[in-house]
Amino acid sequence: CPGTSFRSVDGVGEARLSCAPMSRPHPPGQANLVNILLLVGLIVAGVWAWKRIPLDTQEYIIEEVIPVALLTLAGVGLLVLAGRALWRKRAVRLQRERLIAKFERETGRDKRLDLAFTLIELNGYRLQGLERVAPAMADLFMETLKTALGDKQHRIRGMAASHLGVLLQKAAVPLLLAALEDDHAYVRGSAALGLGRMRAKEAKDKLAEVMKEDWDQTVRSRAREALERLS
Repeated sequence: CPGTSFRSVDGVGEARLSCAPMSRPHPPGQANLVNILLLVGLIVAGVWAWKRIPLDTQEYIIEEVIPVALLTLAGVGLLVLAGRALWRKRAVRLQRERLIAKFERETGRDKRLDLAFTLIELNGYRLQGLERVAPAMADLFMETLKTALGDKQHRIRGMAASHLGVLLQKAAVPLLLAALEDDHAYVRGSAALGLGRMRAKEAKDKLAEVMKEDWDQTVRSRAREALERLS
């Protein structure tokens, strides 16, 4: 027997032998070989059966049955894809509503800023669906551009600048123009991105200057992309 078990009954030890057979998994190579043989067998059986079907039946299957089956499968596939897209859209909408409600309840500035960033990213950098909180988020981003002036906060300034462009608040244009002269290239590039998203035509001359004069290639590329949006 492969194993022994021991238990105690009323203080007296009792040893029992366990003689149940142990199952051994098949090696991966053996399992693959079995699957291949089964597949070959199915193919051979299918060919054998097909050759014994009358020709007129074969023609009917090829011309009528197979096209209908393929169209049915395609239709089912499209329905599944559409259903998944609707489910994802609904899930995003519900998550967006939860985050909006949380943003409106939150009083801490840093947490509100994180929620505002998350909302815009969740929403695919689109304004639609965020109209209710857009003014409050724009005020928060503009305040961040004004106050997050420390060298270590350039990432926050840059995110505020780029996300601000989604909200289409014209009051933010002067701040974004000023951010095009920030010490950090990330902030300058994000400001150009924000102006492009906002389609701020009043920034056209400044963006053209940045596209030609800025020492950072990424900033120049962002300015060029923004100008393309304005044209």
